Amino acid sequence: MDFTEHFPAYRRMRKIFTVLFISGTMLVSACSSDKTANQTTEAKPLSATGAKNTVNGGILESVFGGQETAAGGGASVSVNGYLWRASLDTISFLPLNTADPFGGVIITEWYSPPESPSERFKINIYILDKSLRADGLRVTVFRQKRTGEERWVEAQVSHKTSTDLENAILKRARQMRIKLGQ
Repeated sequence: MDFTEHFPAYRRMRKIFTVLFISGTMLVSACSSDKTANQTTEAKPLSATGAKNTVNGGILESVFGGQETAAGGGASVSVNGYLWRASLDTISFLPLNTADPFGGVIITEWYSPPESPSERFKINIYILDKSLRADGLRVTVFRQKRTGEERWVEAQVSHKTSTDLENAILKRARQMRIKLGQ
């Protein structure tokens, strides 16, 4: 005599547990991933010679290679390519934290100039438009000074610093555009 014949609820529960076990196993195996996919690549500073930074694989390479096109073939970038490249050229001495060519965001790491190791700077650049215009670019400069307790505290940055950096980027972008004859 089979135990399950007298207890039909036991048979139903056994089927339910079997289905839940199989479903759970499938869910767990679907959620597992390759360990290398979760590793992040740290941004490396661009060299002073303007070497290409390919932190995000082919995405940045396609932008640096000038393959952004509005129609057909190549990657489409939602920001002005001249402003993007000019921004990276202008701040090439700073180590990059984030560079998103599709969102138009460039964020540097903190940088201490060799001539003043007790202060450091960080720059955020936002390219807001596809047009090569002054209002299509926003630069924010952050500055910190080291106190006697080895702590960094926020320090004033002149608005002129951000404006001068924006002007340098715009000038470089215009030079690139003229050089390419467009």
